[in-house]
Amino acid sequence: MPSEPTSHWVLLALSRYEAPLLRYASAIVGSAQAADVVQDTFLRLCNQDRAAVEPHLRAWLFTVCRNRALDVRRDKRQVEPVAEVDEVMADNQPGPSEALERREAMRRVLGALDTLPERQREAVLLKFSGDLSYQEIAEVLGTSVSNVGFLLHTALRALREQVEKKDREAARRTR
Repeated sequence: MPSEPTSHWVLLALSRYEAPLLRYASAIVGSAQAADVVQDTFLRLCNQDRAAVEPHLRAWLFTVCRNRALDVRRDKRQVEPVAEVDEVMADNQPGPSEALERREAMRRVLGALDTLPERQREAVLLKFSGDLSYQEIAEVLGTSVSNVGFLLHTALRALREQVEKKDREAARRTR
């Protein structure tokens, strides 16, 4: 059992990073298993040397979460949807018409996100769901910072093109 200072440190990390880790894990394994993945992540943190992990805690947590989520997904041998749109939108509750527009836009983006190559998809999720810096994303993915920039640039361009294409197709159908 960890000492009191370690317990306090882990609880602080839990309060700060649990929600972004849950969003990230949900995008990989679906919401049903995300809590287990995040719990495993924090259990591993309890057994780590604080001095070794603390300087790069956020990157360490997302790396462990990513690896555990990929293990779970591999064990299941099936790919879950990126995320439930309602879960992603739960944090912001705008008015009904704005909520509908935002929900539809989110559906288009999440649908396009599923079509990206896995490395690009992970970089986007880490950046926007996990709010990680380029340096932290590079640590999680085991690549260079410049490669992270390239992955994000390429992914965002592809997402924009796919969403714009779907918008044009929808506009043509409504004419």
